[in-house]
Amino acid sequence: MSSPLFNLQGRSALITGGSRGLGKAMARGFAEAGADVLISSRHEDELRSAAEEIGHGLKVRVEYAVADMLDRTAVAKLAADATQRLGKVDIVVNNAGGNTPQQIDVITDAEWDRIIELNLNSVMALTRAVVPQMKERRWGRIIHISSIMGLASKEGRNSYSATKAALVGMCKATAQDVGAYGITCNCIAPGPFLTDLPGKMLSDAEKKTFADRTALGRWGDPRELAGPALLLASDAGSYITGSVLLVDGGTLCKTF
Repeated sequence: MSSPLFNLQGRSALITGGSRGLGKAMARGFAEAGADVLISSRHEDELRSAAEEIGHGLKVRVEYAVADMLDRTAVAKLAADATQRLGKVDIVVNNAGGNTPQQIDVITDAEWDRIIELNLNSVMALTRAVVPQMKERRWGRIIHISSIMGLASKEGRNSYSATKAALVGMCKATAQDVGAYGITCNCIAPGPFLTDLPGKMLSDAEKKTFADRTALGRWGDPRELAGPALLLASDAGSYITGSVLLVDGGTLCKTF
């Protein structure tokens, strides 16, 4: 029998970037714990397929909404749609993001601004939109998906690391803004997870290099992020706030 601490029955969760990879894995984990979920991304065909997978064999509601997180109007509409369709938003996972590697001396204003808007500004806007209803119910969970690249970095990751580090700072401030209302705000900082993008882009040799940098000697499976997310989304994590949960297979503990 599963622990009631991790039970999300009666809860509703909004997960951005939920049509694939880490977002889809977290959405499935929440659904398995009993939550109704709404996932969003820019691609309706991916959302439709993902929603079917997430809800397969479960007696929960799985909704989806097309939303471009680069559009502030669309972000506000997403919050309103999720509230209307789910009845409320108890949990928000700000997972949508992007990365365009550029060396510091060749960064373009347009691409810098795009990454800032997608990875940081949209997170603020969506969180701002859902917090008032959480305050009314005096319960809520806000989870920002940061990255180990917000705590360390590598060449060409200027905009990505800047935004992922900024999420950590914003999380710590938000935790203080909302704590008196029974709302927590935390970050998860994933390490190397073998999602579709690295799976397709990296050679076998490159994949091995990344795996060798972890203490466990392997990439993470997206499903392995569902448990940490469930901890922060449930009553099991009720006294965790303003924190960064590093889920990286021991990458940052290896220095030599």
